Amino acid sequence: QVQLVESGGGLVQAGGSLRLSCAASVLFSFNDMGWYRQPPGKQRDLVARITRGGSTNYADSVKGRFTISRDNAKNTVYLQMNSLKPEDTAVYYCNAVTKVKAYWGQGTQVTVSS
Repeated sequence: QVQLVESGGGLVQAGGSLRLSCAASVLFSFNDMGWYRQPPGKQRDLVARITRGGSTNYADSVKGRFTISRDNAKNTVYLQMNSLKPEDTAVYYCNAVTKVKAYWGQGTQVTVSS
């Protein structure tokens, strides 16, 4: 069974940085991998995603501040978050997609204080 394990969340002041990591429990050939986030009382939305070949797309609200990357050999995806804002506060979820199924991590809390 494939599990996605996230790490790197925490509490940071506005303007600070965090790096999230998400590793699959088994070697698996994923197509797209990405990060979503869900602020309190709101829906879960896409933050960034990356194809197996390295093409990326970002939510407008994080462009220029966040960078997604992946290591296919390790089945790991990263999210470097710089210039964090209080509105970035949310639970961040890792997502990985094959041709037939989507997998989700358990979520990691990111809190940005003003």
